[in-house]
Amino acid sequence: MIAVVDYGVGNLFSLTASLNSLGLGNVVTGDPAMIAAADRIILPGVGAFGDAMDKLRDKGLENVLISEAGKGKPFLGICLGMQMLHEESSEYGRHKGLGLIPGRVEPLKAHTSGLKVPAMGWNALKAVKECPILKYFPDGGYVYYVHSYFVPRGASTAAYSEYGAEVSGVTWNGKNVFGTQFHPEKSGNDGLKILRAFGKL
Repeated sequence: MIAVVDYGVGNLFSLTASLNSLGLGNVVTGDPAMIAAADRIILPGVGAFGDAMDKLRDKGLENVLISEAGKGKPFLGICLGMQMLHEESSEYGRHKGLGLIPGRVEPLKAHTSGLKVPAMGWNALKAVKECPILKYFPDGGYVYYVHSYFVPRGASTAAYSEYGAEVSGVTWNGKNVFGTQFHPEKSGNDGLKILRAFGKL
């Protein structure tokens, strides 16, 4: 069973519909006990980094997410959820993240001269290392992004897209924690391949 973390940030319908279409059992929950009992965790999210982290803490979810990740449970962050897996963000100040993947979230506008921000639309995803959630994904396949902040390509980047800068599309701690800046649930059949691979971990 996959726990889709509900902390009051984002529309979860497309994600749960995609998981259901793949036959991946899931439950939308903000209950720490249910998250701890699940086989896998997905942390979605839209909005501002600092506000979202505050909501996680207010609901008592920060510690359980860190603890379950530390036990080796497969964990996927999507969009803002991916950014929150990292060490910190400079969105409207400086905010500490979950620290599960090395890296820092930066404003896209500072790196994309003349390009529209937020970045919204389809972009090619290029792998830089073998990564379990990319097992079925065709290198160079297109995925759907909506974001104004990003994690620059670095040691934790498993795949990236180009948008004035090298944007980390997939980050990975080398073990059980993964992040996708794009929305796999809105990225057609290729996006579903990423969710399917995560569901088989």
